[in-house]
Amino acid sequence: MTTSPRCGPPWNRRRLVPSRNPFPAHLPRERVVVPAPSACTCCGSTKLAKLGETITETLESIPRQWKVIQTVREKFTCRECEKITQPPAPFHTIPRGWAGPSLLAMILFEKFGQHQPLNRQCERFAREGVEVSLSTLADQVGTCAGVLKPLYSLIETHVLAAERLHGDDTTVPVLAKGKTITGRLWTYVRDDRPFGGPAPPAAVFYYSRDRTGEHPQRHLHTYAGIFQADAYGGYNKLYEEGRQPSLVLEAACWVHARRRFFVLADLAASARRKAQGKTPAVISPIALEAVRRIDALFDIERQINGQDAGQRRAVRQELSAPLVAELEAWMRQERARLSRHNDVAQAMDYMLKRWAAFARFLDDGRICLSNNAAERAVRGIALGRRAWLFAGSDRGGERAAFMYSLIVTAKMNNIDPQAWLADVLCHIADHPVHRLDELLPWNWKRQSAKLAA
Repeated sequence: MTTSPRCGPPWNRRRLVPSRNPFPAHLPRERVVVPAPSACTCCGSTKLAKLGETITETLESIPRQWKVIQTVREKFTCRECEKITQPPAPFHTIPRGWAGPSLLAMILFEKFGQHQPLNRQCERFAREGVEVSLSTLADQVGTCAGVLKPLYSLIETHVLAAERLHGDDTTVPVLAKGKTITGRLWTYVRDDRPFGGPAPPAAVFYYSRDRTGEHPQRHLHTYAGIFQADAYGGYNKLYEEGRQPSLVLEAACWVHARRRFFVLADLAASARRKAQGKTPAVISPIALEAVRRIDALFDIERQINGQDAGQRRAVRQELSAPLVAELEAWMRQERARLSRHNDVAQAMDYMLKRWAAFARFLDDGRICLSNNAAERAVRGIALGRRAWLFAGSDRGGERAAFMYSLIVTAKMNNIDPQAWLADVLCHIADHPVHRLDELLPWNWKRQSAKLAA
């Protein structure tokens, strides 16, 4: 017996496993049956009997369809008193507006969630046979921001009520007279999930025209608690003793500290340069040792992620505290041998000057080792800058901060931002003010789950 070298003998063949997952079950299926032969291809007999069928699935997309919804309100007259009656007009998302909530949600999410500027959306709409001017779309975005402002205020209040906040900022080019200037988008993130907190995660964004320290001081003027951020000097006044209403405790980010050493100990980057025929970067053994020691702390953190604050503190006191003490002693010993101009010395100074803030996580299980929650929140802005190039004005920057707060918060709660925005825009006009919190992403998610059940 001969066997194929690819398949092997029949008794040794392994069952072939599909290389991809099946298509989602909720998608509609359209059966296209290939015509069967009317006679046997071997002997020509017409006595054929069906044994089964083989189905091959292909994923297809239907082009977007537009439609106009006509809301008809019939008029009636009374035969007795001749009074004319007519049902009241329904609420619209935008007064006297022509765009439905699903279309508005799509425009908002495409612009701020998928980084598609309004001019590109106009061009795409025109190719699909719907002519809409750029100024009209801009007006729709601005009006929607006004409609959604109460939800932004609720999210802002929720975030600033946290016991611990993450903070970060990123650049945003802003159009000015004949040039662009560099504005800033600031974010503050509440995420209690690492220490098992029950509060839903959320993020709030603010816009400013520059990066002076007065902006975070204004954003956090009522905040009292733990603040995790980088070593930006504009935060320093938040940590001053005697601050009102209360002191803000600084919790430094170990990822920022590790990054400085990692650049000096990047073996992979050095190998790439060598493979490209370039002079490989000099690897600092001291920086490499610092990275190894810091990585040991992150290994412990991965094991306790999601546990309550008390458990996290107990494990840190037992396992992390000795490593931190050894790291400080080793770092101070090595620093004494280095020049102040040495790159490794500067990386060490970054930590040693703020050692109390770096070691604060040992005594408080709520503190994270990194500020990655805030960096994840601003990642979409960094990715989108090349697409939208700049904000058109300060008002555009404020509007962007407003919409990023809603979209990023929705994503953090694992819900589709576009579906949530469409439903909110559809119902917010006639929703009771005292129950507005029902439309917040985390509450909307629970209500949607109940309706689905």
